[in-house]
Amino acid sequence: MPLGVDKSDFLEEKVKRTEQTIRQRDERIAALETENAMLYLKLAQCQGSAHHERQKSTRLLQMIKLDHDYKERVSQELTDLSKQVKVLRQDLATMKSAIRQMPPEMALMLEGFKRQTLKVQRMFLSENRGLEGLQKRIQELEVSLATANERHAREKKRRQMLHNTLVELRGNIRVHCRVRPLMPFDTGSDETNTLGRQGTLSEQVVHVVDDETAVVKASSRPGQGTKAFEYERVYAPLECQDAVFEEVQPLLTSLLDGYNVCIMAYGQTGSGKTHTMLGPPQSKDYGYHNEEQHNPQEGVIPKATRELFRLLAEKPPDTHTVEVSVVEIYNNDIRDLLGGDDRKHDVLTAGDGSLDVPSLTYRTVEGVQQVMELVQYGMKHRAEDATLIHSHSSRSHLIVTLTVTVNSGVVTPTSPITDYNVFAVPQSAPPKSERGRRTLPVPSSPSPIRHHMHSKTRSRSPSPARPPTPINCFKTKLQLVDLAGSECVGMSGVTGAALRETSYINKSLSALADVLGALAEHRAHVPYRNARLTHMLQDSIGGDAKLLVMCCVSPAQRYLSESLQCLGFGQRARQVQRGPIKRKFIAAGPAIDTGRSSPRPTSALSRKGLQTI
Repeated sequence: MPLGVDKSDFLEEKVKRTEQTIRQRDERIAALETENAMLYLKLAQCQGSAHHERQKSTRLLQMIKLDHDYKERVSQELTDLSKQVKVLRQDLATMKSAIRQMPPEMALMLEGFKRQTLKVQRMFLSENRGLEGLQKRIQELEVSLATANERHAREKKRRQMLHNTLVELRGNIRVHCRVRPLMPFDTGSDETNTLGRQGTLSEQVVHVVDDETAVVKASSRPGQGTKAFEYERVYAPLECQDAVFEEVQPLLTSLLDGYNVCIMAYGQTGSGKTHTMLGPPQSKDYGYHNEEQHNPQEGVIPKATRELFRLLAEKPPDTHTVEVSVVEIYNNDIRDLLGGDDRKHDVLTAGDGSLDVPSLTYRTVEGVQQVMELVQYGMKHRAEDATLIHSHSSRSHLIVTLTVTVNSGVVTPTSPITDYNVFAVPQSAPPKSERGRRTLPVPSSPSPIRHHMHSKTRSRSPSPARPPTPINCFKTKLQLVDLAGSECVGMSGVTGAALRETSYINKSLSALADVLGALAEHRAHVPYRNARLTHMLQDSIGGDAKLLVMCCVSPAQRYLSESLQCLGFGQRARQVQRGPIKRKFIAAGPAIDTGRSSPRPTSALSRKGLQTI
């Protein structure tokens, strides 16, 4: 390089050219990068289009294949249809040929049918005359059948009347049997939906065959172990309270003809004795509402009381009086449910030989309402307790006695009369104790609600006053007995005091069975005094009253042994022949025995009820 030349100018110029070249190259690179990006974008678009076209091509190929398959299928169907058409054409030809041949055949068949129709018409016309005669014969037979049914009903009623007359003459005990329906508690520990199912504890084994026969299936083997029991009347489970009282009702006319009457319910606990005698025990008033309103669920006691006062209403006024006593025999002790204390009472022998409990409270009543108020008052204090078998198990024997005195004339007195002490009806019932006993205060003033009722304890003290004495007068007793139920200790699950009660109950019922056994066998000694129950009912059991025993039975398998025992008790009771029942008249003071027996009642009302006595 020549001397004196400035190198900085030369280098600066060169640097500028180099920077310009670099800028140009950078711009070119940027342009190429932009072009490259656009080419990549176009490549992606081309790839997407290619993928879409491939998918489209695949779908088209699938459609072509489906179309090919469809064409093959249609072709096959066309082939099959062609074959079917060919077969149908052959069938059609055959049918046309058959149709051408049908008219002659149909004509022959119609001709045959016409001949048969004419033959049947001739037979019908010939037999129509015989049919008219047959219809006449059927009508005659229907009339004869109705006549025979009427005669059968009359003969059955006559047979029943003769049988009851024979029972009256022999002094037999009337025995009825009532089978209660199955109840939910009969299943025991089983499910409730198994009630009545064969093979379970609640299977029904006691069945009513007719109104005089009950059958017990004592074995599960068919045709074996079946026992039949016959009674004067057997009530099916669905028969109502009115049906039971319909058979009892005629005895009440005998009561007003001078005969004592006793109706007794016997059976195991939970068999329906209290329901039969009083009404549903679940109800506080035992189904009784009031004097005017009759409840079909009422038992024998309210129905008998209602009927008794209905019969007394037909007699002249002031010719009769009715007294009521309500007693329970609890643990072999006689307890007065209408008295004001818990003292014990004894059975004494009167001057005429009859038995009486003179220390009991007797209340004079004038209607069924007063009687039922006293009975319900006594029931509030009756001993009862819950057991595994029955939630309202009675722990004592209940005896409701209605004493009816009927007077129809007067005569000059020859002996002193009896003096009485007067007490009032208790105002309200005191609360029950744990064992069902109560403490009653002795009332000191008459009740303002029932001032016309009074109670009296019989006294032997003579009075100096001697008013006229009635003639043709009789005093009769209607005893309505609801016995406590016999129990199996293992089944009832009682313990403690309840176990002691069960022991006394079973002993007294066993004593009752012993008494009936002695009477049936005509033994010289009858053990009436073995229990207070039999001692107090000695007159009724021994022949001084028309006695009806209602055997109440539970039909379930779990009570089989108790049911057989109850039914056997009824059979033994039927065998007792006590001799004719005697009427009771009052000469002056105590009742005397007329020595006359009359199986036929004397009053018109009694003659009406004789059919079922």
